[in-house]
Amino acid sequence: MTTKFYDALQLDPSILKRRIAACETKKEKTFYRAAMAVRSALIVAFAILFISLLSGLFGADNTPMAVALFCMLLGIRFVNFEYCAGDSLAGLAAALAILTLAPCAAAQAGPALVAPLHFAAFFALLFLTSQRPEMGNGGIYSFAYIYLTGNPVAGEALARRGLMALAGWLVCGAVLLAKHRGRHADTRFHHLVRRFRLSRPECMWQLRMALGVSLVLAAGQVFGVERFMWMGFACGSLLSEYSLPGSAAVRFWQRIAGAAAGCAAFALLYLALPAGLRPLLGPLGGFCMGFCTDYRYKTAMNCFGALMIGAGLYGLSGAVALRLADTVLGAAFGLCFAALFHRLSRRLLPAADPAL
Repeated sequence: MTTKFYDALQLDPSILKRRIAACETKKEKTFYRAAMAVRSALIVAFAILFISLLSGLFGADNTPMAVALFCMLLGIRFVNFEYCAGDSLAGLAAALAILTLAPCAAAQAGPALVAPLHFAAFFALLFLTSQRPEMGNGGIYSFAYIYLTGNPVAGEALARRGLMALAGWLVCGAVLLAKHRGRHADTRFHHLVRRFRLSRPECMWQLRMALGVSLVLAAGQVFGVERFMWMGFACGSLLSEYSLPGSAAVRFWQRIAGAAAGCAAFALLYLALPAGLRPLLGPLGGFCMGFCTDYRYKTAMNCFGALMIGAGLYGLSGAVALRLADTVLGAAFGLCFAALFHRLSRRLLPAADPAL
């Protein structure tokens, strides 16, 4: 067995599952299965420690920013911004400023300004961080923006959120330099600005994501939809697919099926467990995520943490009903928007990538 256990812990679950399938001995299969379990447990333990520490320092009302920073920290270890380290540090600072200020500003904006504000902020965020959508950065920063939009703060809490973002910039910036120093050394950020063209597939993807997500978030805010960020998650998840039209309907039904299965599993466990053990359902969902490679199962496990919070606000049945309703609305909007965007882009920009 040539792979070290530490090295196996660094592998994605999809890679670990492929290696398990290719193993010829029971010992090798046990090795990789143990690595998958330990990897998942370590991520959950680190998440609890990291988020608890930041929440303790900067206030429980800023826990959503701590969650966003945790996701960014995990992602930035493997994926950079595709431009030089110095500019990347500045880009990271700008991204964190957007995540800190834009969602809170949108919460105070009038109905006519909500969608333009979200669009400008979200597009800038994607352009700063996601030049290669297939690497998954778009999903991380999309999640962070939507989650913070659903949890705005003001006044002194906003100041503490800014300080947390500064702490996050120091930590994530250090990891970025350690892992990616020297990469793309000849590419400056202004080079990306100069070569921006809607005929480029990554630029069209950024536009599609920003426009679709900003519209669904604005609609949720203006019409007062409860937990409208769940609509945003469903829509953003569907639109984050790089080559979308051919898989939009498939991903739509996978999202619905995953949400239904996750809500059912959560409800059964919630009712079966004593009240004192129910808070463990959130970490349980995170642990199970470490074994998931299929989009449906990831969607199901993502329900656990959301429903644990929702159950405290709306009761179990209310949280489940709201989760399902918001998911259907967000995914349906994303599906219709993707089809319309694809048709208009093909008509107005015939030279654009047909996959978009």
